[in-house]
Amino acid sequence: MSDPARSSIRFTLNGAEVAAQVEGSEPLTDLLRDTFGLVGTREGCGKGECGACTVLIDGLAVNACLTPAQEVEGRAVVTIEGLAGPAGRLAPIQRGFVERGGIQCGFCSPGMILAAQALLERSDAPAEEGIREALAGNLCRCTGYVQIVRSVERGAEILREERRRDV
Repeated sequence: MSDPARSSIRFTLNGAEVAAQVEGSEPLTDLLRDTFGLVGTREGCGKGECGACTVLIDGLAVNACLTPAQEVEGRAVVTIEGLAGPAGRLAPIQRGFVERGGIQCGFCSPGMILAAQALLERSDAPAEEGIREALAGNLCRCTGYVQIVRSVERGAEILREERRRDV
């Protein structure tokens, strides 16, 4: 017998078609962490104030803690686990964070990286002001903002270099 409080959803998760049963009020963070084991999506405040739970939905950065899981029906969700390329090759933004020391304790890193990825999908040469604006919804307890901004700048640089090579 099916549970009327639960519904089936289908969506693309990190490039793979998936299905799940969700409760009406279940936040996306719980679905990603508990059902799919994707613990890179952190739960910080649970109120959309810290950005630790940031994921990409159809290329836009969103707070997974505020997003009902049912809302991803038919959409594409990318978590930090899905950002790397084939054979685990880090995405340009991830390499920028490694090279410029944008990762300190690491708690905010997945959300910061995905917010920055959403920015880089719109512009591969963002100004510092644009980077700071794109990351405004993400908090770093270690106050590593200078390194984080430099990491995003480096990620954009790597992205531009890769695009030039591919032309």
